[in-house]
Amino acid sequence: MKDGRDFKIMGIISADKSINENSGRLEIQYHKTKIGELVLGSYDSKLCLLDFRYRKMRFAVDNRLKKTLNAKFVVQDNKILKETRKQITEYLGAERKTFDLPILSVGSDFQKQVWEALLKINYGETASYLDIAKYIGNEKAVRAVASANGANAIAVIIPCHRIIGSDGELVGYGGGLPIKKRLLNLEEKHSKLANHL
Repeated sequence: MKDGRDFKIMGIISADKSINENSGRLEIQYHKTKIGELVLGSYDSKLCLLDFRYRKMRFAVDNRLKKTLNAKFVVQDNKILKETRKQITEYLGAERKTFDLPILSVGSDFQKQVWEALLKINYGETASYLDIAKYIGNEKAVRAVASANGANAIAVIIPCHRIIGSDGELVGYGGGLPIKKRLLNLEEKHSKLANHL
């Protein structure tokens, strides 16, 4: 625990609301990729935003980050954002299956619990909202799990794209269903290829 403000849970450093004591800078960059333009953001040398620039929930996600971190968005590059761009490019080029970045998740305790569960879904695998609800020990929270999944501010790395309907159908995604399908196909193709080598 660092000054009572951050705590590490299974690899994610989570922001506590008490972090609002001092105003800060949330440094952002835009990154054009083959899946669309992304907005990346870091706070206190940790990635806290990797999302589709033009998604419907852009305003809500950005405001949650600004309010909880008491930070202003500043267009500024840094080491974390450069490394994020590198790792996302490798992932999209089928050269990377896992990410090695310090992450700061900003949300309610329940949201952070859901995002932690998403991190347990391996590359090339999928799960349903019900699977996640069961994993976190609250089988009746399927709708709340869906809402938390949609509020994820760190797309791809916290793999909300790996969530499908209980019937196997694709369900909502901040980047749109065609991008979700593309990411799942990329992972399926390269996880099968790796199994045959």
